[in-house]
Amino acid sequence: MKSDSVVIIPTYNEKENIEAIIHEVFALPQAFHILIVDDGSPDGTASIVKKLQQKFPEALHLEERKGKLGLGTAYIHGFKWALKKAYDFIFEMDADFSHNPKDLLRLYQACSKEGADLAIGSRYINRLVNVVNWPIGRVLMSYYASAYVRFVTGMKVFDTTAGFKCYRRQVLETIDLDNIRFKGYAFQIEMKFTTWKCGFRIVEVPIVFTNRELGTSKMSGGIFNEAIFGVIKMRLNSCLKKYPKINRN
Repeated sequence: MKSDSVVIIPTYNEKENIEAIIHEVFALPQAFHILIVDDGSPDGTASIVKKLQQKFPEALHLEERKGKLGLGTAYIHGFKWALKKAYDFIFEMDADFSHNPKDLLRLYQACSKEGADLAIGSRYINRLVNVVNWPIGRVLMSYYASAYVRFVTGMKVFDTTAGFKCYRRQVLETIDLDNIRFKGYAFQIEMKFTTWKCGFRIVEVPIVFTNRELGTSKMSGGIFNEAIFGVIKMRLNSCLKKYPKINRN
């Protein structure tokens, strides 16, 4: 099964979800490949993926890392892997069904047909909140964290912490991935900010985010602290930093 797209899914202890999410992506009417980046899950997530590779030998890929090294480094690992291949569109998606696999089609459409360089599956557009099964406190924290990041950075992005995205290959080729500093969820902010500073076109595609039903959330208060306090330093550093220019050739 050939495809111009790969969906990167970082995992740590996702045995309850991983087989189902893989099957749902492969059941879509458009062909997507999948790269699982597993951080040494002790629950056997990688073993499940290896068994499924026998069924999907050309489309399902696995990169195993030793230990829990952080969401940001997992995606950077996946980006570098994908850039060595022939993929034109590179996606980020969670394993826990908080992101609906069917929305991959809409993100792909935004980049492949509608001219976006980065398409974001957005929970917050025009003051609408499309989040299901989150406690109200967590919704407010996430919403106002995005508003805060938007204020500090000047980005015209409503969901600055979103983790459901599609990049054109050129974006990841332009960004110096080794210079991305955040390792936790603030990584999502830094990647959007860097994409924006490089002059790429960013669009938001409205989605409904549904809190996981199976497995354990990896979110913590420290993650939000990184996003809140780290973004100030990121913004200040950007005043002295020279960002690469877009190569449209």
